[in-house]
Amino acid sequence: MSASVSMPLGGVQVGSFDSYEQAQAAVDYLADQKFAVENVTIIGSDLRQIERVTGRLTWGRVLAAGAAGGAWWGLFVGLLLGIFAVESGAWIGSVLTGLLIGLLFGALFAAIGYSASRGRRDFTSTSAVVAGRYDVMCNPARAEEARAHLARFSLRG
Repeated sequence: MSASVSMPLGGVQVGSFDSYEQAQAAVDYLADQKFAVENVTIIGSDLRQIERVTGRLTWGRVLAAGAAGGAWWGLFVGLLLGIFAVESGAWIGSVLTGLLIGLLFGALFAAIGYSASRGRRDFTSTSAVVAGRYDVMCNPARAEEARAHLARFSLRG
């Protein structure tokens, strides 16, 4: 049996940055210096979930969004069915029928979903997970070389 030395996920730390863009720029600099970047890992720490509220959710918005989504699906199905239409003008009927049925079912299912929430979430939002710090980690065998390159990178500004 062979024994292996356990190392932290990603190797040893060779740099730490406040934003992902800075960490990415550092790894890009390593690549520009012909460093073997397959030995490098970017690890985000101190994770936070940020939810940005984008607006109030009303019945009108719910029904409009459901109808729009359903209309796209209905248009897609109508176009697929229209391809196989026997009569030359029948494909227009297939497309319009699919569009109308999709619009109605989309609005109906959106209304059912919204009424099931019973007003517990009457807003729209977007979510993102961000890190407080991004560490650039490297394989221990190449860490000193990476640190030397990143020292020049930090002097560069």
